[in-house]
Amino acid sequence: MNLDQARFFMVEQQIRPWDVLDPKVLDLLMDTPRHLYVAETQQKLAYSDIELPIGEGQVMMAPKVEGKILQAIDIQENDSVLEIGTGSGYLTALMATFAKEVTTVEIYKTLQEAAKERLKDFDNINFHIGDASEDWADNREYDVIVLTGAVAQIPPAFLSKLRIGGRLAVIHGQSPAMSADVLTRISERQYQTESLFETDIAYLVNSAKSSTFTF
Repeated sequence: MNLDQARFFMVEQQIRPWDVLDPKVLDLLMDTPRHLYVAETQQKLAYSDIELPIGEGQVMMAPKVEGKILQAIDIQENDSVLEIGTGSGYLTALMATFAKEVTTVEIYKTLQEAAKERLKDFDNINFHIGDASEDWADNREYDVIVLTGAVAQIPPAFLSKLRIGGRLAVIHGQSPAMSADVLTRISERQYQTESLFETDIAYLVNSAKSSTFTF
C-alpha cells in the first residue's frame, strides 16, 4: 500500500469536501505522516474515514474531524494551546507545528508514553498526566483549548481559562446528536459560538456528568 498516496486521498476525498480549505491546514495534513501515530498493525487504516482504536478503550477521531477542528481554532505562531486528551499524539503534533507551545494532558500513562515517543522531535510540548475532564487547574490562561473527547455539558472552568479572543473547541451533548462548536471569548463574560458540525463520539473519561454553564 502506498501510504503517501493514501494521505493524498485522505486530504482530497475526506477533508477538503468537509470545507476544510485553509491552505496551511491542508499542507500540514499532507506533510504529516498520520500512519506514524498509530500501531504498526493499523498503519494501513491510518488514512481511512474511521475512528481508530489506540488502546485503553480510546480512539483517534476521524481525519476530517481533526481537520475541521484544526481549521476552526486558527492557531497562530504565538498562541499557547491546552489539549485535553493527548491520545495518539497526532493532533498534538499538528497543533504544536502551528503554536508557540502546547500543554497536553492525558489520563492514561500508557497512551502518554507512546505519544511522547512519537513527539520526541518537538521541543514546545509540555506533557501532563491527570484527569482534566472538567478542569486543569494550572492557574494559566490559554489562546486555544481543545477537548478531544465529548462532554455532556461544557465545563465552565475551560471557558474561564481562555484569554480574550481565545477559542475553545468542544464536542458536547448527548449521544447520538452531539454538537461540535468553537466558542470564542469576546469579553470577560461573553462568548461567541460557531457551530461546526453534528457528530457522535465517546466522552472524555469521567466527563459524562459535567456541570452546566450558561454563557
